[in-house]
Amino acid sequence: MSDMFSFGTIGVVGSIVLLVLFVFTLVVRQYRRCPSNRILVKYGKVGSQRAARCLHGGATFIVPLFQSYAYLNLEPMTIEIELSSALSKKNIRVNVPSTFTIGISTNPDIMNNAAERLLGLTDNEIAAQSRDIILGQMRLVIATLSIEEINQDREKFLDLVNKNVSIEVNKIGLELINVNIRDITDESGYIEALGQKAASEAINQAKVEVAEADRGGSIGSATAHREMTVEVANQTAQAVTGQKTAERNQRIEVAGLEAAAVGGENESKASIADYEATLEERRADAKRRGEVASANAARDVLVAEKERELARLEKEQIAIQMIERKKIEIDADAEAERLRRVAKGQADAVLAKYMAEAEGIRKVLDAKASGYESLIRVCGERQDLAPSLLIIEKLPELIAEQVKAIQNLKIDKVTVWDSGQGGGEKGATAGFLRGLIGALPPMHELAEQVGIDLPAVLGTVRKDAPKPTAEADEGSDPA
Repeated sequence: MSDMFSFGTIGVVGSIVLLVLFVFTLVVRQYRRCPSNRILVKYGKVGSQRAARCLHGGATFIVPLFQSYAYLNLEPMTIEIELSSALSKKNIRVNVPSTFTIGISTNPDIMNNAAERLLGLTDNEIAAQSRDIILGQMRLVIATLSIEEINQDREKFLDLVNKNVSIEVNKIGLELINVNIRDITDESGYIEALGQKAASEAINQAKVEVAEADRGGSIGSATAHREMTVEVANQTAQAVTGQKTAERNQRIEVAGLEAAAVGGENESKASIADYEATLEERRADAKRRGEVASANAARDVLVAEKERELARLEKEQIAIQMIERKKIEIDADAEAERLRRVAKGQADAVLAKYMAEAEGIRKVLDAKASGYESLIRVCGERQDLAPSLLIIEKLPELIAEQVKAIQNLKIDKVTVWDSGQGGGEKGATAGFLRGLIGALPPMHELAEQVGIDLPAVLGTVRKDAPKPTAEADEGSDPA
């Protein structure tokens, strides 16, 4: 008894150990850790009326059957944006190629947006969505700035791009890491003209400063030389010839220096005038290009408005025509259906009429067949009576047909010529009627032709009786 109790205890303990190991294995398998370069998205029944719960770092337990999980990659993505023909504030189209670096944000609210909108998408699909958003926001920012602001105040331009793009990409769970504007150009050459203008102004300013320095050096040199000459003249005052010669040389040198100074000043003025003329030409050319660009932009707007108006009119007219055509088709179908139903009804009526007539004929024939069968059954062994009875039944019709042959004759209007024979008016009339009746097909011959025998009450016809001839008929007395 003790041995059995020991074995039972060991079995229970073993079962408990196996159950504990199973539960531990299940917990270990469903306990998920999140690496630092990913976001763990747990979805299913996560509570709090939320579709998913995001976790950056740490670990969580995934409840089997009720929850599942997936990862979002936090590695940055570089997107090349080749923006071209973007319309600026002054209707000048610019090209702004740039490079954007984006990635999934670890901000709790933005992470949830990524879990709802980016989970399961590849990097290329995420980049495609981001590219569309960035292009739209850059065009929006450029439309609010002039060319000078875009080209000269890059910091303001980048701040606006960062602000607008960040707001929009945050909505799908992304954040903007870096923006790099590579170069800005325009289709009309306006930015290049601005650079040339700045370069020309710098060059001209340098030339003016050089000319002023040269003039100051020349004046200082002339002053120093003049003082030296005066000094020499005072020292050689005792020699009149030397003094005059020194004075003459002094006058010559001073005149030369003054002429050189004036020439340098004139050359500087000429250079400045030349620069100003060139600058005016470039300004005029830039203005002309700007006006051409504005005219082209206005023309594009007018063309677009024209195409939009034509499309609207075409849409309305086509819609009306399609409605009319559909109405005609519906009316035609309804009329065809009506005619088809009328024709079908007429055909059904004709068919019903003929079917009814056929049914009536069939019933008449069935009734006649039943009557004939009853007649034959009544006759019994005298089968010859049946045809005779049928002939008797038809005698009124036969007599009626015979009567039709003479019904239109006016007996009181008939005049009989009997060649003076017959013994008077009465005999002539009787002979006429007897001859007329004799001219009709005899009843017995008719019955014989159809293969039947008349009843005995109607008499019989002798087979050997001589047939009357025409001569006998003519010589006989009608009386």
